[in-house]
Amino acid sequence: MNFDLVIVMPVYNEEACIATVLQAWRSMLKKLKIRYCMLILNDGSRDNTAEVLKQFYGSTDIQVIDKQNSGHGPTILMGYRKAVEMAPWVFQCDSDDEIKADNFPDLWSRRKNYDALFGIRSGREQTSERALISKGSRFIVSRFFGNGIFDVNTPYRLIKASVLKPVLHLIPDSTFAPNLFISGAINMAGVRIYQQPVSHCNRKTGTVSLIRFKLIRSVTHAAVQTLVFRITLLLKGKSLFTQMKTP
Repeated sequence: MNFDLVIVMPVYNEEACIATVLQAWRSMLKKLKIRYCMLILNDGSRDNTAEVLKQFYGSTDIQVIDKQNSGHGPTILMGYRKAVEMAPWVFQCDSDDEIKADNFPDLWSRRKNYDALFGIRSGREQTSERALISKGSRFIVSRFFGNGIFDVNTPYRLIKASVLKPVLHLIPDSTFAPNLFISGAINMAGVRIYQQPVSHCNRKTGTVSLIRFKLIRSVTHAAVQTLVFRITLLLKGKSLFTQMKTP
């Protein structure tokens, strides 16, 4: 493998901030002297995001993938599937600048003692609907998979490719919230988990794509998908967990 780390970053309608976000991550990763590649997956943005990203075409450390819109979850999965073949460590983060690159060095410095490291969002301001969804997601994962991971859907997670890859084989491409599945499987597998608070700032640009009834409907769909995945783990979990814990 040519890289130590691959970052998976889905992007949708972030023309106002995406260049600044990528430059901040590029600066941080170079300071850490990491051999890295950023996979930037433009999920059919309807604004000027594609044009802004053209400045990074041909970069050796940033790979821009323009794709048709399929939603946040399928886009993350597409990035994960590529990333696990490119580097021993995979990091996923969002492109909205709500969690800064400055939080990353501490996670990276602790990786030798852990298999999966999660940033728990602190200082997060949410609408009542989103707060309810967050609590609901945590409840669903705790009921189906156990209580080991607090922020089950955090978009700030560093995972060994060898731990992530076996899980991906069991997740359908159309999954709405694959990070719930991954958090649950990691918790049940008994791999070494580290969690620490990371500062969260509300977005200053762009728009939230899921609001009110659309959000609630989507998360209800995610809950059903999560139940189906739990049944899959009942059937295949033993062999899966062995693969996840094998170096």
